[in-house]
Order: sequence, then structure tokens, then C-alpha cells
Amino acid sequence: RLTPVIPALWEAKAGGSRQSQDDGTTYPSGCQLRAASQRAESRGEKAITQVSKGTCEQGPSIVTPPKDIWNVTGAQVYLSCEVIGIPTPVLIWNKVKRGHYGVQRTELLPGDRDNLAIQTRGGPEKHEVTGWVLVSPLSKDDAGEYECHASNSQGQASASAKITVVDALHEIPVKKGEGAEL
Repeated sequence: RLTPVIPALWEAKAGGSRQSQDDGTTYPSGCQLRAASQRAESRGEKAITQVSKGTCEQGPSIVTPPKDIWNVTGAQVYLSCEVIGIPTPVLIWNKVKRGHYGVQRTELLPGDRDNLAIQTRGGPEKHEVTGWVLVSPLSKDDAGEYECHASNSQGQASASAKITVVDALHEIPVKKGEGAEL
């Protein structure tokens, strides 16, 4: 007798409480979940039942963080960030402002800036989101730290990069053997 292959992952629940990947098991097939349940019952334990099809929920993590960038006044620059999580995270951008005594606050972007645009899209992979900050034309006021912040019901993650604005290209330091992101 042939058993069909089930391409979904199955998450186990034992004794009425949902188990996470830390203290529970995610089974690659329904057949393996059923076998584990039968083993548990043979030991006098409660049966293991299916909670959901698909992968376990997890907090966001940064797949590709934004990179520091240097450019001249008047140029067009962008920062990008890729995040993943289950459920799919919501991605926002902030400009980090450091005040006196190291106190930090953030400004949600785009705010009231007419030279700044924010865009997000799903992908490139399932449960992944990519976001961009586009600044055009670049001004000295745009210099600073920009934060990509992702959140979902399981947690949050963030990464940041700096935009440095100079008056002329020759002011951009280039280390031998490394390319500068312009």
C-alpha cells in the first residue's frame, strides 16, 4: 500500500498546549506525525495532534541589512532591507536622531519630506518583505542613520545604515580593494 507524500510541514501539539520549535517538533510529513503520535500513545502519553499545516511561526530576522552609503549633494540614493518571519513581517523605516546624553529617538519615515519615498513589496521569498528608502535629491539634512524595522506577532528586528553627504566625490574615502557604494 502506498502512502501519499504530503509536501506541507506539520506542527505538533501534545497535552493541549502548543509547542514551539524550542520544546516541540515540526514534522516533515503527516505520516511522521502519525507515527510519533502512535509511539506516544503506546507509552501511555496523550496523542500528538496537528496544529497547523505549514511552518512554525517565528519572529522577524534581517536577511539583507541596509548598507552605509556616501554620495554628493543633489544625487539620488537608496537604502534597501530584506526581512523574513512567519507571519510575514511589517517593515517600516525610521531616521534615528541622537540627542544630548546619548538619548535616541526615531522619526517615522517618510514624514513630511518631499525628497524621500518609501516602498515595500513582498518577496523575493515566501514570508519575506523587501523595503527601500529613496532620497532624491540628496541634501545635507538627509545625512544620518536610517533604521529598517520589522515586526510581527512573534517579535521584532532592526538594522541600520548611515547616509553620509559630501560636497564633492573626491571627499569620499575609498579603501584599496574595496568598492564604495555610490
